[in-house]
Amino acid sequence: MQTPFRFSQLIKTAGRLIVAALLIWVTAAPAAVQYAGVNLSGAEFGEGSLPGTYNSNYTYPNQAEVDYFKGKGMNIIRLPFRWERLQQTTNAALDSNELNRLNTFVSATTAKGMFVILDPHNYARYYGNLVGTAAVPFTALSNFWSRVSDIYRTNNHVIFGLMNEPNTMVTETWRDAANMAIVAIRATGATNLILVPGNAWTGAHSWAQNWYGTPNATVMLTITDSGNNFAFDVHQYLDSDSSGTSTNIVDATIGATRLAGFTQWLKDNNRKGFLGEFAAANATIGGGIGDEAISNMLTHVQSNSAVWLGWTWWAAGPWWGEYLFTLEPTGGSTDRPAMSALTNFFSTTVAAPAAPTANAATGVTNSAFIANWSSASGATGYRLDVANNTVFTSYVTGYSNLDMANVLTKSVTNLTASTTYYYRLRAYNAGGISANSGTNTATTSPSPPGVPPTIGYALSGGNLLLYWPTTYLGYTLESATHLPAASWVSNSAAPAILGGNFIVTNPVSGPEMFFRLTK
Repeated sequence: MQTPFRFSQLIKTAGRLIVAALLIWVTAAPAAVQYAGVNLSGAEFGEGSLPGTYNSNYTYPNQAEVDYFKGKGMNIIRLPFRWERLQQTTNAALDSNELNRLNTFVSATTAKGMFVILDPHNYARYYGNLVGTAAVPFTALSNFWSRVSDIYRTNNHVIFGLMNEPNTMVTETWRDAANMAIVAIRATGATNLILVPGNAWTGAHSWAQNWYGTPNATVMLTITDSGNNFAFDVHQYLDSDSSGTSTNIVDATIGATRLAGFTQWLKDNNRKGFLGEFAAANATIGGGIGDEAISNMLTHVQSNSAVWLGWTWWAAGPWWGEYLFTLEPTGGSTDRPAMSALTNFFSTTVAAPAAPTANAATGVTNSAFIANWSSASGATGYRLDVANNTVFTSYVTGYSNLDMANVLTKSVTNLTASTTYYYRLRAYNAGGISANSGTNTATTSPSPPGVPPTIGYALSGGNLLLYWPTTYLGYTLESATHLPAASWVSNSAAPAILGGNFIVTNPVSGPEMFFRLTK
């Protein structure tokens, strides 16, 4: 959704669509989705003044608003903000004042059990320059997300929304920028959910259309995530051009109709979706068809909860005034009309489980161990990480965010001998993913001694040349004058290397000598 300038651009209703028919609908008991919430605006305002002045050009939502929406039954906040304020120059450190404002909101909100989507509300631009150009190369966005994800990688109630509504660009260019940003996020060890938008303002209705270039439906299939924890963020409005700039609603089923094709794409390609923005004007609730349209739309989402993670209404926030879609309560506690269209869909959200407990490894060998953990109440499955370091930035191949289903042990194989590994778990259910468990370690045992190589020999000018391949490291040549030997004498000189062999030269003396290699 494009951000208005504070109050001067608020849209006024010019009229109301009258439908000469009686619409009767029944709200079925919707299936559970993980997330149901709202966009809390303010930090993205004042896009004409960047970076701008806090509390003059822009502001942040407050905890009274969070408490109100949490009390209604919501469990997620999408937080729009401007990239230029948090990182005022590409590749620079994050601005400490702005980071403090953002982090104060995020920390307080997630401490209440709420989820927060970080949403750089930039339309794939930075100070007006398009991502993927010389002014804003892909690495600029990757650098930004590397810094942000490093801060929040230990808070799984923070979700990374890569960008708000990329548009007017080559779809493949946005794909490449998104893939690089995902790599940067995972390189910090972050396992957080990532939301990836498409091109063309990420409209659900236009996902398979080509008027903007190669369709999102084609290009977004090449989004890759080593952590396998991402979903596609789409936006959908109900007016004639899907822009969300008028009170007009095409008909009572238009929301569900416009989502249907995207829903089928998710199913056909085993992907997940998230409805990041949608709305109906307060003026259409009760006296119009807004409540019917929203009910049909969310019933569609929740009836397809196998592929839809959830939704966030556009929008609320302290500076909206009488904006047509505002969900901000009047007087701090009085519901807007649109709230009545959403209330039936809050009770279907499920609380995410607590973190499981990682238990001591068992069955340790020189190439494997068994990771063990205790169950978490309400969990329907677990995800396992096995890493080579304590900060989980280097994973054992195949063991990053590995879905274990609902089991409590996993044999971790194909490991290196005499090496320490680190493992942790997260529990999940329809309500989301828990925080990380504590970290446990397992150190594989040493490799058993191998079979020593055969010693080759040759006589040269009164000397005995003994040799073996240089691929056999760490062996020592020993000699004795008879067998069985009471003692063996180690060769004092280090072997020479010639033609791929270790070579030891010994003078020929005495009736006989015996040699062996030991390790």
